[in-house]
Amino acid sequence: MNDTQFQQKYSQLVSELKKVSLFGSCGSILGWDEQANMPPKGGEHRANQLSLLAGMGHQMSTSTELGELIGELESLKSFDDLEEPQAVVISEARREYDRATKLPQALVEEMSKVTSLGQQAWVEARKEKDFSTFQPWLEKIVGLKREEAEAIGYEGGQPYDALLDAYEPGASTQEIDAVFSAFRTPLVELLQQITDSSVKTDADLLERSYPVAQQKEFALEAAAAIGFDFDAGRLDIAAHPFCSGIGPGDCRLTTRYDEHHFPGAFFGTLHEAGHGIYEQGLDPAWYGTAIGESASLGIHESQSRMWENLVGRSQSFWQHFYSRAQHYFPTALSDVSQQQFHLAINDVRPTFIRVEADEVTYNLHIMLRFEMEQLLISGELAPADVPAVWDQKFTESFGITPPDVSQGCLQDVHWGHGLIGYFPTYALGNMYASQIYNQAEKELGDLGAMFSQGEFLPLKKWLNEKIHKNGRRYKANRLVEVVTGESLSYEPLLAHLRNRFSPLYNL
Repeated sequence: MNDTQFQQKYSQLVSELKKVSLFGSCGSILGWDEQANMPPKGGEHRANQLSLLAGMGHQMSTSTELGELIGELESLKSFDDLEEPQAVVISEARREYDRATKLPQALVEEMSKVTSLGQQAWVEARKEKDFSTFQPWLEKIVGLKREEAEAIGYEGGQPYDALLDAYEPGASTQEIDAVFSAFRTPLVELLQQITDSSVKTDADLLERSYPVAQQKEFALEAAAAIGFDFDAGRLDIAAHPFCSGIGPGDCRLTTRYDEHHFPGAFFGTLHEAGHGIYEQGLDPAWYGTAIGESASLGIHESQSRMWENLVGRSQSFWQHFYSRAQHYFPTALSDVSQQQFHLAINDVRPTFIRVEADEVTYNLHIMLRFEMEQLLISGELAPADVPAVWDQKFTESFGITPPDVSQGCLQDVHWGHGLIGYFPTYALGNMYASQIYNQAEKELGDLGAMFSQGEFLPLKKWLNEKIHKNGRRYKANRLVEVVTGESLSYEPLLAHLRNRFSPLYNL
C-alpha cells in the first residue's frame, strides 16, 4: 500500500476516534449537569441515562471494525520515530482499544450506573455525616473495581496497577510507593521544624466574613488573569470542585463557597482553572486523538497545583493581587497587611480536609489515600472498616483525629465516582509541577517579578507550547524529561517547600 492509501486509512481512523470522543462528551455534559444543575429527584433517571451512554460508547470503542482498522495500519507502516504524532495516534488507539475490549459491556454499564448513584449517595452521606448510607455503595463500587482490575490484568501481583494505569499510563504501584516512601521522611522532618517554629500565623483572619458574591467576582478575575478563557468556559457550584473538559471551546469549572473560609473557593478556583487552562491549551485540530488529550492525570495535576500553589500562594502573586483582595473585602482585610495575609494563606498545620491542606501536609493526605486504596482493592480492607482505619491512620500521620466522617473518609467524592487509582496523581502532580516550573523560570527569567506586575500570560503561553500542545505524545515521565531534562524526582518539590517555608517560619 502506498503512502496515499495509508493516509486514507489513517484519516478514517481519526474520523472514528473523533466520533468516539464526541459521543463520550455527551456523557460528560450529563455528568457535569448532574453535579451542577440536576434536581435531586432526577438521580435515578440520570444514572440510567449515563449507563445507557456508557454501554453505547463501549460498543463504539470496541467495534470489530475499529480493531481491524488499527491492526491494518499497524501492519502497513512502521515508524522509525515512535513519538512521531501519527505513530502515537495509532499506538494509543491500540492501547485504549485493547484495554476497552477486556471489559465486558455489562460491567461498563453497571459501573456507570452504580457510580452515578454512588456519587449522589456520597453527597447526602457527607451532608448528614453518616457513613452507613454510603457504605453499601462503596461496597458495590470496590467490588466492581476489583472486577475491572481482574478483567484488564496486571503483573507482579498488584491489582491496583490495572486501575492506576487508567490515570497514569505506564506507572506502577511499586514505583510510586518507592518515591513516596523516600519523600515522606524529609517531608515529616520539615513539618516538625515548622511546628516547632516560634513563628505563629494568624490564620483566623481567613475565617472572617468574606461575602460569597465578592468571592465569586474575585475568583473569576484571578482565573481570567492567569489565562482561563471564559468565552470557552464557565464557573459553577458543586459539592466537590472539579473541571470538566467537554470539548474544544467548552470547559466547565466548579467550586464551592464558604463565607467564613476565604481560601477554599479562591484557591479551589485557581486549581480548577489550572486544569481548564490545560484543556483549553490542547490542540483542537487533534481532538479525539492522543495528541489532543492530556498526557496523564499526574501531568494534569501538575498544571492545577502549579497555578494554585507555586503561583497563587507566592509573595509575588499577592504583591499584584492584594490590593484587589482589599477592594473586594474591605471589612475583613482593612487591618491586615500583605505580609500577614501571605503568612496566613501559607499557614502550615495538620488539618482534616485535603483540598484545604497546606503544601507541606497535602502530600501526607495523598499517601494515606494511596495506602487505603491498595488495601481496598487487595481485599485486605473491607469497606465497612474504612472509617475506623481512616481515623487510625490519620491520627498516626497527623496527630489529630477527625471529629466525624465528613471531615474524615467522606470528604472526597472520588470513591463515590469510582475513581480509585486517581489519588496518587495529585502528589505526582506536585512533583512534576516543581520540575516544570523550575525549567520555565530558566527559560523565561524571573517569574516572580512578572507576577508582581500582573504578567501571568508568559508562563501560560510557555506551558501551552511545552506541555499542552504535546498532548499524549509522550508518557508523563518522558514528557517531563523532554521539557526539563529530569526524570521523576521529589527533590525539586522538597527544595520548593524548603525555599518557601524556611523564610516564613525562620527555619
